[in-house]
Amino acid sequence: MGKLAILGGEPVRKKPFPGYNIIGEEEQNAVSAVLDSGILSRYIGGQHPDFMGGPVVQSFEAAWAEAFSSKHALAVNSATSGLYAAVGAAGVGPGDEIIVSPYTMMASATAAIVYNAVPVFADIDPNTFCLSVESIKEKITPRTRAIIIVHIFGQPADMDPIMELAKFNNILVIEDAAQAPFATYKGQPVGTLGDIGVFSLNYHKHIHTGEGGVVTTNDPELAERVSLIRNHAEAVVGKRGTSNIVNMVGFNFRMGEIEAAIGLCQLKKGPSLVEQRCKNISFLERKLRDIPFLAFQECAEDVRHVYYVHPIKFNGQVSGLKRETFVAAIKAELPETELREGEGALIGAGYVRPIYLEPMYQQKIAFGENGYPFTHPSYDGTVNYEKGICPETEKAHFETLITHEMMRPPMSEDDLNDVAAAFHKINENLPQLREFETNSIGS
Repeated sequence: MGKLAILGGEPVRKKPFPGYNIIGEEEQNAVSAVLDSGILSRYIGGQHPDFMGGPVVQSFEAAWAEAFSSKHALAVNSATSGLYAAVGAAGVGPGDEIIVSPYTMMASATAAIVYNAVPVFADIDPNTFCLSVESIKEKITPRTRAIIIVHIFGQPADMDPIMELAKFNNILVIEDAAQAPFATYKGQPVGTLGDIGVFSLNYHKHIHTGEGGVVTTNDPELAERVSLIRNHAEAVVGKRGTSNIVNMVGFNFRMGEIEAAIGLCQLKKGPSLVEQRCKNISFLERKLRDIPFLAFQECAEDVRHVYYVHPIKFNGQVSGLKRETFVAAIKAELPETELREGEGALIGAGYVRPIYLEPMYQQKIAFGENGYPFTHPSYDGTVNYEKGICPETEKAHFETLITHEMMRPPMSEDDLNDVAAAFHKINENLPQLREFETNSIGS
């Protein structure tokens, strides 16, 4: 297939891959209708008929609840806000612990910090990259108030044993489904399996409103508490007659009418967009299945993965290469993607650095110079954030995991064939790449 591009040869492809642009005429018309109405937002931060927002927001919430078989859906301005509201609604406070994943976006753990609770990191399952029930079980203490389960990369966590464990220990479960809309576990949508679910509508998610999120729950009390935290709770609870005012310090987490109008259109497109992702993954994995140093996730028949990114496991011993060398060689063979100019080929070694290795956790400083919540007088536990506490997470991030995005709609089979060709070109030129790696290390 010719000389590797990283060694000076011609790349497999130079033309940029098509961008993930899922905004069309429907969204433009919906936004125009909102602009014509003159109502861009209709929230009032007080006891008022408009406390729950405008007509489009409420229509979007109703449509989301129906689509995801949830009794309640509450629109927010981001999934981060949704996580904060969910933790607050759960009554979490100083002295409490929340078990969280170390391998996810930072906000999944910061949601505990916001309420002066202490994050405790459990390890991941090496196949799903979601929290393993065995590791969760080891981390439960009398201070554990909640577990935040992240359906990372669009892969549902194994929820039945997790929910059984949580119920036995009287622990609330929050699902971070930011990367997993339309994923299902045993026929049920993720985000509706625990006590509260949180979805993201950020610009690079499956469907989006630019920024935004949705909180789902079947519990009317939790729904009420989320709605209060979303919209200036402390100004409302008196007139609403709220008896439990724990954490009723409100924020402005409100979604506007324009975002909701876009969300209604995107919600209709979601299933077909996810179906195309799954078809693209199936096509690409068939093309790559015979490369001996690559392996793919195995999903149970009753689980639907929706592939926010495509995770691939890399075996350095079989390839005789460092993972970073392989990824650099792929990047040299493939182009950037439209709308993501300047990023190069959308492939990387690992995902995010394990959260507990970041300065907040290494120095145990969040609020104030005294290091709250880690040193809060109400906290009588000890927490360990040393490297090595989550070996499966660290192995995935530093050694074995590759993630890429070159499978999103509107990637065609021709586009996917170019991606596969780059992988095969490197596989067929491993001796030269090993020599390049050796010489690079030596120099």
